[in-house]
Amino acid sequence: MSDNSSAVTSPPLQPELDFLSGGGEMGALMRSHDWTASPLGPAHQWPQSLKTAVRIMLLSRQPIWIGWGDALVYLYNDSYKSIIGGKHPWALGKPTADVWREIWADIGPMLATAMTGHEGTYVEEQLLIMERNGYPEETYYTFSYTPIPDDDGTPGGIICANTEDTQRVIGERQLALLRELATTSSDARTWWDACERGAAALRVNAFDLPFALLYMTGPDGDVAELVATSGIDVGQSNFPTTIDLTEGSVWPIEQALRCQYPVFVADLSGKAGPDIPAGKWRVPPTDAAVIPVMPTGETGRAGALIIGLNPYRLFDDAYRSFLQLVAGQIAGSIANAQAYEEERRRSEALAELDRAKTTFFSNVSHEFRTPLTLMLGPLEEALADVGEDPETQARLEVVHRNGMRLLKLVNSLLDFSRIEAGRTKASFEPTDLSTMTAELASNFRSLTEKAGLKLVLECAPSPERVFVDRDMWEKIVLNLLSNAFKFTFEGKIRVGLTYDDKAALLVVEDSGTGIPASELPRLFERFHRVEGAKGRSFEGSGIGLALVQELVKLHGGTIDVTSEEGRGTAFTVTIPKGSQHLPQDRLQAGRAFASTAVQAGAFVDEALKWLPDQPENDEASEDATTTTGLGLHQRILLADDNADMRDYVRRLLSADYEVETVNDGQAALEAIRARRPDLVLSDVMMPRLDGFGLIQAIRREPELADIPIIVLSARAGEEARVEGLSAGADDYLVKPFSARELAARVAAALAMMKVRREMGERLREEARSLETLNRVGSVIAAELDLDQAVQAVTDAATELTGAQFGSFFYNVLDDKGESYMLYTLSGVPREAFSSFPMPRNTAVFGPTFAGEGIVRSDDITKDPRYGKNAPHHGMPKGHLPVCSYLAAPVISRSGEVLGGLFFGHSEPGIFTERAERLLSGIAAQATIAIDNARLYKAAQKEIAERVRTEEALRKSEARLSHLNENLEATVAERTQERDRTWNLSRDLLGVADRHGV
Repeated sequence: MSDNSSAVTSPPLQPELDFLSGGGEMGALMRSHDWTASPLGPAHQWPQSLKTAVRIMLLSRQPIWIGWGDALVYLYNDSYKSIIGGKHPWALGKPTADVWREIWADIGPMLATAMTGHEGTYVEEQLLIMERNGYPEETYYTFSYTPIPDDDGTPGGIICANTEDTQRVIGERQLALLRELATTSSDARTWWDACERGAAALRVNAFDLPFALLYMTGPDGDVAELVATSGIDVGQSNFPTTIDLTEGSVWPIEQALRCQYPVFVADLSGKAGPDIPAGKWRVPPTDAAVIPVMPTGETGRAGALIIGLNPYRLFDDAYRSFLQLVAGQIAGSIANAQAYEEERRRSEALAELDRAKTTFFSNVSHEFRTPLTLMLGPLEEALADVGEDPETQARLEVVHRNGMRLLKLVNSLLDFSRIEAGRTKASFEPTDLSTMTAELASNFRSLTEKAGLKLVLECAPSPERVFVDRDMWEKIVLNLLSNAFKFTFEGKIRVGLTYDDKAALLVVEDSGTGIPASELPRLFERFHRVEGAKGRSFEGSGIGLALVQELVKLHGGTIDVTSEEGRGTAFTVTIPKGSQHLPQDRLQAGRAFASTAVQAGAFVDEALKWLPDQPENDEASEDATTTTGLGLHQRILLADDNADMRDYVRRLLSADYEVETVNDGQAALEAIRARRPDLVLSDVMMPRLDGFGLIQAIRREPELADIPIIVLSARAGEEARVEGLSAGADDYLVKPFSARELAARVAAALAMMKVRREMGERLREEARSLETLNRVGSVIAAELDLDQAVQAVTDAATELTGAQFGSFFYNVLDDKGESYMLYTLSGVPREAFSSFPMPRNTAVFGPTFAGEGIVRSDDITKDPRYGKNAPHHGMPKGHLPVCSYLAAPVISRSGEVLGGLFFGHSEPGIFTERAERLLSGIAAQATIAIDNARLYKAAQKEIAERVRTEEALRKSEARLSHLNENLEATVAERTQERDRTWNLSRDLLGVADRHGV
């Protein structure tokens, strides 16, 4: 067999070989081949039928081969070269039995059938283990053997058209395996089950996976344990059940996991023993591969597949990628199963926690009822005996009202815990439902009228009595009415009760704010609140509607809701008639537990406090504020939607502060903008705008941002406190709080506010001072005019020291050394000093003009140095009144005292040490200004002198130039005269010579 497939150069084509023309490489080979030594003989002597078949074969693009004669001498075209592989071109002219000896057992009978001449053969996807590239190879072909008649009509040979299906067949069975893995492993509920199902699915493709073993590592990852197999009995092989990954092993699982890449394992029989399963093949695998099963997620398990490789396929990239997909599919199913296990454990833990919570609520609710009974009983006795003490009665009523509210909440929790625990024992009695519902709803009439609402009762007479638990029905009606009142600000609330053939229908309808459509599915969830709902109060446990739904279900009924934002909401409760749907043992049964029903008055009293403060309370508040606020300047704004809390805090603080109260965050913001308070006390959970929203709104407005805010909240714990402080609050006070603690927190916040404002004012004052100093420095740097520079310094010093007026006196001495010239003045007109003599070298002014330092006096008229010098002995009559006095010498860099800066104020104690420090700096700037101005003047004078000198020089040079010009003209004129005289003399001598003289 030769591997030489180079092109063959053919001699010139003979006419009798025209049927071999063209045909590419194979045509050239056939033309150049020595056919005389073959059974076919010379090509020009071939039968015409063979020539025709060969011609068709060479021109076809379909892979075709022809076998001719008894030996079926092998002929093929260019398209067939890819099929015959490494046997090209050796196979040309060889007997077919020699060319395909490895598959002769498969194709020989079919060829014999075709050579009978009676019929051809046709097969699809025929498996043929070919050795076309030097090794046994799995191939699949669709082909037919068609007899070719010789010229005499007898079978002369066969023609075979081929289509290779190898890649399609292998691809389809691989896809089938991946589908099977996805299907069988998708509903695995444990990781072990996922492993077993995945291994079982591998049996679908025993061609590519003759056998497989799945090893998984434990939590520590040091040991791999065999968890599932496919196509192999581990007991009859040398495969271990556990592999220590920390030690060397013939099965490189550790390497595969570390590299995250398949590892090839050769010489399988030497490692796994002689009894290796062959899968779908006649021979067992000789090699294996270790494919890593990588974990997914934080809790995923790692492992490896040891797979026996197809003995008739190379372990190439395509085969390797397919096995990695298989391992990935198994890893995914394991991860899904682990996720399911984790979710199941989480659900069980939540269920257990829910049961524990229910038990806790039930126990706590029971425990609460005893102290509440001992509180409310004596409290009601105290209310009956209070007598003529309205203040004490008001306080006791607040305690009683909130005690009843707490009892209602405890009873709701107890009801809910009983329902969840399945321990609710109802007592269903035939009831006149219309009369009972109308009586319950009538309790809200005075409340709705006070709120400006209309209560409409439309309860049709009961045609028959309906079985209900009276306590439960009371809670259903009162909760729905309370909810309607809470979210209705205008219009009406309608309570309707009608009957049809099968049920009683209760409708509680309002014209309130409505509920967003997105919130309706969650309306009956426990503790769920509608985000951003506008209500009279933000208070509530969040279980009212959830409790109503559970109570309705206990009656075998349903509750539905329809709502439209801005239009209102309607709840419809349907209670079936009769008693067949109810537990028969609970019909007119006694109660196993104490009743948890609360009087309707508790609902009404709670709802009454949702209304704005009553006028009489407001008047009392105004009177109290007017009385206690006399002389007080600190004002507090309190925002809380609980009226009792507003009254309580206002009563605590009104003795020391002016207190204004509002019932929600939006009203608080409007009140703050209208009149700025010194402190804001705010609840967190309020309607319209909550406490955090109020804080953010205040902090966004620059004119309000520095107002101190204390949050009053029932939300305790570090997280709630951090949330409040992070939102921008200055302090966070948890309810319940003591009166002393509230007073201390308020006083501390106001004191801190005062300190912050003082510090802020100081910082602003320092900023203004720095700005002024910077402005003066800029002026001095740019201004060279002495008058303007000194005036800028004097104005700045007057402003910074707080003086009423200031001046600078230039140090000009007369013969007595006592004359000082007023240079600049600030704060008063210059005429204020025009009628007075300049300051003299007195005991007060002398130290300044002598450069001895700064002189500061809170009251100069009381200074020992004042009034010691004649003739005035103090300020002359009509002089500007000076009480506070401040002066500083201005000394040049050469040490010369240039003058002094003097400042005065008519009030004492104006100038501070800070003013003295500022003046010292300004005096230094004045020195710079004056020195610079003097240098500038000196320079200007020198420049002017130079200009005058240069002008005189120019004039002198002009005169000299003029004299030179005149001298040159005189010399030229005289030279010309001399020349004329010489010429005349020469002419005369010539005449004399001619005349012989």
